[in-house]
Amino acid sequence: MCGICGIVGPDNTAVDPRLLQTMSLTQRHRGPDESGAEISGPVGLGFQRLAIIDLSGGHQPMSNEDDRYWIVFNGEIYNFQELRQRLEATGKHRFKTHSDTEVILHLYEDYGPECVKQLRGMFAFAIWDRQTKTLFAARDRFGKKPFFYFVSTEGVLVFASELKALRKHPACPTRINRSAINLYLSLQYIPAPYSIYDDVFKLPAAHALIWKPGQPVKTYRYWDLSYDPKATLSYAEAKVQLRSQLEESVRLRMISDVPLGAYLSGGVDSSLIVALMAQQSTQPIKTFSIGFEEAAYSELPYARMVAERYKTDHQEFIVKPELTYILPKLAWCYSEPFADSSALPSYYLARETRKSVTVALSGDGGDEMFAGYLRYRAMWAMEFWNYLPQGLRQGLADMAQKIPFGSPLSSFYRIQRLLEVGALNELPQYLRTLDYFHLEERAELWLPDQWAELERSTTNEQSLFADTLARQNPSQLIDRLMFLDVNHYLPDCLMVKTDIASMANSLEVRAPLLDHVLAETVARWPTDWKYRPLNQSKRILKETFAPDLPPAILRRGKQGFGIPLSEWFRGPLKDFLRDTILSPQALQRGYFRPEVLKRYVDEHQSGKKQRGYCLWALLMLELWHREFET
Repeated sequence: MCGICGIVGPDNTAVDPRLLQTMSLTQRHRGPDESGAEISGPVGLGFQRLAIIDLSGGHQPMSNEDDRYWIVFNGEIYNFQELRQRLEATGKHRFKTHSDTEVILHLYEDYGPECVKQLRGMFAFAIWDRQTKTLFAARDRFGKKPFFYFVSTEGVLVFASELKALRKHPACPTRINRSAINLYLSLQYIPAPYSIYDDVFKLPAAHALIWKPGQPVKTYRYWDLSYDPKATLSYAEAKVQLRSQLEESVRLRMISDVPLGAYLSGGVDSSLIVALMAQQSTQPIKTFSIGFEEAAYSELPYARMVAERYKTDHQEFIVKPELTYILPKLAWCYSEPFADSSALPSYYLARETRKSVTVALSGDGGDEMFAGYLRYRAMWAMEFWNYLPQGLRQGLADMAQKIPFGSPLSSFYRIQRLLEVGALNELPQYLRTLDYFHLEERAELWLPDQWAELERSTTNEQSLFADTLARQNPSQLIDRLMFLDVNHYLPDCLMVKTDIASMANSLEVRAPLLDHVLAETVARWPTDWKYRPLNQSKRILKETFAPDLPPAILRRGKQGFGIPLSEWFRGPLKDFLRDTILSPQALQRGYFRPEVLKRYVDEHQSGKKQRGYCLWALLMLELWHREFET
């Protein structure tokens, strides 16, 4: 796993080696094992390496035999050995290393941009063609690896794995995109292609980029996950297929020349990955879990069940609120506002895991592939709720807003959320289940002139999600929800969280459930094989692997990887929260009404309203400003 960057300009420009080095070293945490650079006139490529495969080879930037093509690559290609054999059989290619990087280069020689469709893994890479003066870049199908870029007014394209590396370039735009902040307040993240800055972009997942000096950047989607038409095999046949494909996916991701282990949360997905790893290993699997002193948020007892069953070399860690001195560092790590609160335990889990291994497998993707989220059940219920008169639904929603239902883990809180979304149509309903700040709350929060400008903008979550459904609108409700999550929540939130938390600690994380071959298979299965609202979610996954897991793991409900925000903000972090988001510095940012900010804090800390997630978003936004905008 690595950090990449590049500066590519017209012939009349030149790359400053010191600038390229500064950009590259800003990402040194992504690859502390080795640095590399290649500069040729107007083109410079930088690289930081975390050595995983071919430790003595695989140096980057790397060229093909005649130095026409140069590549910088971040990721792992799991089918590189199969691809290499196929390339060697043509007799046209001469390999200098045993790395997956060189396989991509030779694939590009033969197939050009179409090479990306043959890659099975996680990746973000850029290839410079010295002959045609063309830059080709691509990002993996689920957005596991990041790619930021901008084009300067002088026509220079600059790219990097992380936004803070781009910031080192003097031409990097730094005008804050307020529509992006509005998206952040709603979704907890800034979705691709947007970034916190105007004119700085993220290459979206499953997209490629082509650019020549003097021409506009062209981006296009090279892959999509299809849910229709449905497969015709039997349920029994699908279970056999699922076991075979997931076992293969795990096996491929256990290939490593460095120590390897696994995250173990105690949920179905990570427990299953550990079980399959243990069945394929002759040595005890190293497993790592994290928990909290607050028992309602801790899954450690379930993780121990799996660790004991498979006799893993198991380690546990506890996150305590006094450890949140790390929050400013988290804001720096993410480079732009990011409000998924599980970023905190994810960072600590990666840090402690890295002390023992360099690669860890995770259960990421199980909820998106097998319909595991509680909000899917809520949306299913809404289909029936929508038969009630709209006025009655709105009245119940207004009533629910006035009742303090307590902890986000309580059943009453979830009922409140259901009643709130009940007055809306399908897409707004689903967005409401995701929102941190609802539309009405954002209208109240922003300063009036700022909100008036935002209302005129077409950059909003409603249009973003509607455009996704316009591209493909699966026939079944649950499929539509999974399709939206695969295109937004998964790549722009979960994969960002995993990538930054792990790479900040020089750890590579692999997700067997997000193998695109497996995903293509599962997506076309009937929805009720994955989801039965009154029975169970992840039905086929649980039934297929029931013999491999403790019954208690299969029976337990969805918990998630949250932290005790509400309790911390009313207790040990009460003063820290107030002193940060209500500081004179924060109140003068020019975004929000000071009286509304103060009311939100007062309502939460008095117990009048549940605003833990909203306050976390405001806290991380202010901490980001302090790290990057002073």
